Amino acid sequence: MKNIIEALLKAQMEMGTALKDSANPFFKSKYADLNSIREACMPVLNKYGIVVLQPTVVIDGKNYVKTLLLHTSGESMESLTEILYKAIGDAQGQGSGITYARRYGLQSFVNVGAEDDDGNKASTPTPKIEVPKQKAPLLATKIDDVNKALKEGKTTKEFLLANYFISQPVMDLLIFPKTK
Repeated sequence: MKNIIEALLKAQMEMGTALKDSANPFFKSKYADLNSIREACMPVLNKYGIVVLQPTVVIDGKNYVKTLLLHTSGESMESLTEILYKAIGDAQGQGSGITYARRYGLQSFVNVGAEDDDGNKASTPTPKIEVPKQKAPLLATKIDDVNKALKEGKTTKEFLLANYFISQPVMDLLIFPKTK
């Protein structure tokens, strides 16, 4: 383990903190998403011969993300983070749980600093008090994905207007299909 520890030490000395560049409209806060964590650590880990893999595994009936650090010397280190989500059969919830487990697993294993203000989504029960739904903003960074979904019929103008706050500059970038 001498080689991987020396490489990890060198990498950590060069790593910065992850940027909190994702917005959580529910909590009105910013947090570092998985991509920010990866951008903060992956280039430096790779520079020192460390590859990161994060497969999912099942152990004793529980789902985990296994974070593996593999060094060019053949040495490795690994950590498990349980995948938490609300309901069995909820693919979106499970995907969210996997993303959280990947983010937290990598962030804690390589000691990248960042703050996450919305970690409750994958693990907290649904509140019993009815809270008025606040529309999340449709960000300009998502325009390409939204236009693709519109073109493929996976979403509609009506759905977007009902569920998102859309500023005029963002609205101007959306390409709605022609109606007959």
